[in-house]
Amino acid sequence: MAKIDLDSLSIEEVAALRDSATDKLMEKVAARRAELEAELEKLSQYDRPAKKSQAVTAPVAKAKTVQDKSAQDQKPEHKADAIKEATKEASKETIAKAA
Repeated sequence: MAKIDLDSLSIEEVAALRDSATDKLMEKVAARRAELEAELEKLSQYDRPAKKSQAVTAPVAKAKTVQDKSAQDQKPEHKADAIKEATKEASKETIAKAA
């Protein structure tokens, strides 16, 4: 780009240069914005399903009652422990019926 001696220009010429530079800058900004919006539109296709599924399947927490807490304390923490407990209960019932 050629260097411009601003001191040698009249006020009207400097104002015209400013207007020209502003117009050119606005054109470049509009072109870049269009590029970015097009890219954002391409990327947004990956975002839409995730937002919908999160909104639909969001769990709702409910308050626990005293009974819920005591029942939870009695539950075994692991599946293996739960199976052992169930087996013990079934064995006790079978022995009680046989006696």
